[in-house]
Amino acid sequence: MKRFHVHLHVDDLGTSVGFYSKLFAAAPARLEADYAKWMLTDPPVNFAISTRGDRPGIDHLGIQTDNPEELAEMKLRAQAADMALLDEGETTCCYARSEKHWVTDPQGLPWEAFHTLENIPVFNERAAAAAPAAEAAACCGSAPRGKPIGVAVKTSSCC
Repeated sequence: MKRFHVHLHVDDLGTSVGFYSKLFAAAPARLEADYAKWMLTDPPVNFAISTRGDRPGIDHLGIQTDNPEELAEMKLRAQAADMALLDEGETTCCYARSEKHWVTDPQGLPWEAFHTLENIPVFNERAAAAAPAAEAAACCGSAPRGKPIGVAVKTSSCC
């Protein structure tokens, strides 16, 4: 099964957690000082919010897969559609270790395809090891609108 993923930046995490908890009639599955995530089943959505962005709104969209085979299928689809692909491989972000890749839609909106391997105690291991200040700028908040800005969708010369 695949699950739709939405990640929003918010100004006030507590207010937003209260709002979305009421909207979804569920408490977050993961709650940190700067991040909250709901793993909804109806509809199947991985909905995350964080205070790590430079402005409120959509950071990125994506598809979370249940297994590596589904992720490989998503990657093949992107490659078959001649999309520029940023393959991060195994990485850490949003309190999880995942295998992931990114494409950017024609409007510049980043799309993440990922398979979660395990939860971790920090937002991003690499940034946490470097310095607390670097962690605030890492992952899901390092660039306006989120992820691989500059990774454009390839255009084809034929119809």
